[in-house]
Amino acid sequence: MEGNYRNILEQLNEGIYYVDLNKRITLWNKAAERITGFSSEEVLGKCCADNILQHIDENGNKLCIVGCPLGKTLKDGGNRESQIYLHHKNGYRVPVNVRVTAIYDDDNQISGAVELFTDITNRLDMIKELEKLQKEILTDEMTQIGNIKYADQTLRRRMLEWKEMQVPFALIFIDIDHFKSVNDTYGHNVGDEALKMVANSISAAMRPFDVACRWGGEEFVVIVPNISSDSLDNIGERIRMLIENSWLTLETKKIAVTASLGCAIVNIEDDIDSLIQRADKAMYESKSSGRNKVTVA
Repeated sequence: MEGNYRNILEQLNEGIYYVDLNKRITLWNKAAERITGFSSEEVLGKCCADNILQHIDENGNKLCIVGCPLGKTLKDGGNRESQIYLHHKNGYRVPVNVRVTAIYDDDNQISGAVELFTDITNRLDMIKELEKLQKEILTDEMTQIGNIKYADQTLRRRMLEWKEMQVPFALIFIDIDHFKSVNDTYGHNVGDEALKMVANSISAAMRPFDVACRWGGEEFVVIVPNISSDSLDNIGERIRMLIENSWLTLETKKIAVTASLGCAIVNIEDDIDSLIQRADKAMYESKSSGRNKVTVA
């Protein structure tokens, strides 16, 4: 019976792991491996806070320190559900929907908890879209997001919608801070992995209809339709926070980067060039005021 139960768990699309009262992981299914990149051999017997998943909320709060849903359920037995970001083995953050339920022993005492988590990134839709883009040579080969040509096409389309139907949109410029020092210190291969990590972090922060592209070098853009100033600042801050809370692991060393962002909403006087200039200027204001910041023009 136990073998059949385990087989069922391995067939599920949801990531599942069990913890005991000390929050040590006792079960880790195949979907958990796929979503996080960590194999069962790497996590079984370890505490879930031991530099593995490192859950954070949308504000960047580390839930393993404050507000751990597993810890709360182990104390009171209550069921919990929330949307958080976990740390993937490759460095970037993955948005997941998490459900936590207590496990009881034969004496009806809490003996552990089970966490079910589902990747809520729009991966399948993005893959289909990128396959289309690949045929039209609109994908950046390294990061697998749109390239500058796709950014230009999207900007032209959004500007036409703005001029003809007054559908607002915004442009976010993102530049990795001190990227040259990453290349100089760790080599270009690590620099390339950092670019991929940042692209994944940006994608995790976006809404389904936003468009992310690599502008060139260590610069990225996000084109954000139908947006207000407050919402734009929130999206920019979410991107900044996810990049800041992502890292690569080189042997035993943690390699993290930050980014400076500049945001601009289209106005009645804008053309594409002036919108780009305003977003670019705002990004440099973030650089000059200390980096790892978001500036809205």
